[in-house]
Amino acid sequence: QVQLVESGGGLVLPGGSLRLSCAASGFSVSRYVMTWYRQAPGKERELVAEISIVGNTNVVGSVKGRFTISRDNDKNTVYLQMDSLKPEDTAVYYCQRSGTGLWGQGTQVTVSS
Repeated sequence: QVQLVESGGGLVLPGGSLRLSCAASGFSVSRYVMTWYRQAPGKERELVAEISIVGNTNVVGSVKGRFTISRDNDKNTVYLQMDSLKPEDTAVYYCQRSGTGLWGQGTQVTVSS
């Protein structure tokens, strides 16, 4: 079965860190561009980071310098390391196999004191 399953979300204090995981099954993450998106309440879903087939990474917008995307081909998993979290990072975070319409179910990240 082809699917993506995110995990690792939760409640964290401002300035804290979380690592999200996106476990893939039914295909190899190393053969696709993989992306992380997020959607905050009342806002559109936005791209956060992407990793290419050869491993080049791109982190966009306000999270640049704080978030890192990586991939473990042996575990067939893509990660999003989030540091120096801010309340405005609160959102549901989604993993996507780029260009194919395959999305995970999302994981909630809440940054609050």
